[in-house]
Amino acid sequence: MEKLQVEKVIIPKQFEECENYKNFLKIVKDKKIKVHIVELGQKINIEKDIYFDTLWPNSQNIINENAINNNSLVCKINYKDFSCIFTGDIEKVAEEAILQKYKNTNKLKATILKVAHHGSKSSSIQEFLNEVKPKIAIIGVGKNNTFGHPNEAVLKKIEEQRSKIYRTDLNGQITIKVNKKGKIWIEKMLN
Repeated sequence: MEKLQVEKVIIPKQFEECENYKNFLKIVKDKKIKVHIVELGQKINIEKDIYFDTLWPNSQNIINENAINNNSLVCKINYKDFSCIFTGDIEKVAEEAILQKYKNTNKLKATILKVAHHGSKSSSIQEFLNEVKPKIAIIGVGKNNTFGHPNEAVLKKIEEQRSKIYRTDLNGQITIKVNKKGKIWIEKMLN
């Protein structure tokens, strides 16, 4: 935000203070950036036929275990028959809470899943993947990271869903394009 021209920021309701959040508040104040705070159940209209459903966090069910990760913003962008779930850094405990809220509602079914927590072994439980049923899975992860992300067992679970996997460590920047008829193109910076 210090280097980009930002008009509006959408963030989840915060349940824990940290230095990064204090720095964030200073930047938005100094640059007079509008901040829109959301939580479960809120809809954000982007333009005609495009909107976000906020699936998490839930101030009625705050997760205290690793609160910053497990109360990450989880939202689903919807455009006609296309959808993508962005999961932030949620872990198993948050995935279970989200499943409890939405299981068997089709609310979690999505064309694309941005895999939680860089493909960490603490995320992407089988039941969550079964509800989302993504055709495409995208993992944002640094090359040669010291955390061992993405986890091999997580990759195997995603492959068993018959999802096509794209990873930023292998593919570089990943761009998703969707036309008005719902056709999807994935562009990779690296092959």
